Amino acid sequence: MVIVAVALVLCAVLGILVLFSRDRKSGPAKTLHSNANNNKASKIYSKAEVFLHNKRTDCWIIIKNKVYDVTSYVEEHPGGDAILAHAGDDSTEGFYGPQHATRVFDMIDDFYVGDLEQ
Repeated sequence: MVIVAVALVLCAVLGILVLFSRDRKSGPAKTLHSNANNNKASKIYSKAEVFLHNKRTDCWIIIKNKVYDVTSYVEEHPGGDAILAHAGDDSTEGFYGPQHATRVFDMIDDFYVGDLEQ
């Protein structure tokens, strides 16, 4: 029951997070041509690099092998610290839960910083 509640909160937060996107910082990474919809140069991050961004003041998540810096949204997250449960790790399952409105899937792109190294 707690896991379901956390997943619902995480999804709600990520939905709202797009509404409050701000400048994001990025760490060291290789640059390649992006396969993202925004056609910008894309950075490739290892899972170890993403894991370093696992705190309230530096929070990145992975969704479907894409990396997002959601630091600017952490303090505004309606679920409080629930967003930190997957900080520096994969949040795909929670993000694609049934609690998200479809607009969230477009809005998350505002937080995109690169792709996960395969």
